[in-house]
Amino acid sequence: MESELVLHEGGCHCGKIRWRVKAPRRVVAWSCNCTDCSMRGNVHFIVPSGDFELLDDSKDFITTYTFGTHTAKHTFCKVCGITSFYIPRSNPDGIAVTVKCVKPGTLDHVEIRTYDGLNWEKSHKETGIASFSKES
Repeated sequence: MESELVLHEGGCHCGKIRWRVKAPRRVVAWSCNCTDCSMRGNVHFIVPSGDFELLDDSKDFITTYTFGTHTAKHTFCKVCGITSFYIPRSNPDGIAVTVKCVKPGTLDHVEIRTYDGLNWEKSHKETGIASFSKES
């Protein structure tokens, strides 16, 4: 979409997990129908892991759930249960940031694309999603 990066801040509902992420003001986000994302209604954008920073003692409040291939690391807050970010199977070298967990004011546009997580291999090949976690 665009390449100029800005700092976005966000976190979980209770505020125990807080983070900062460098990403454009206009992002491509993914709506996935895998068994986990569809239950959570998750819509996320992906950044290289080096563009994501946990703040303060946030790591003390994170717990992780894995299933299937155990590649994805579904992180959530031990206190409020919100998944504000996680490591996706599609981009194990990146971070998936939950759009609704970004503080208002820095995202100007979110283009939502569909990822068919129920047919993961096919969707991974067709969407080019793996490129979203690569450094520019």
